[in-house]
Amino acid sequence: MSDEKLKELHGVLANKLLERVKDPEVKSSDLNVARQFLKDNNIDAVPTQDSPLQKLIEELPFDEKRKNPVKTN
Repeated sequence: MSDEKLKELHGVLANKLLERVKDPEVKSSDLNVARQFLKDNNIDAVPTQDSPLQKLIEELPFDEKRKNPVKTN
């Protein structure tokens, strides 16, 4: 398969995933596919003040410090 075809396929897949993620009735499996697509393409994010990622982190039900830290030998 040519590089142009691979680029086109990658773009079409990214656009379809974006459509699904924006759908109010998105399924968790679609979100997981989008998450894996980003991971496979080495896309990550750093939370910044007032960013959607930071707001998500603030809503997660976890303490910053673990109550029972994992011990290693």
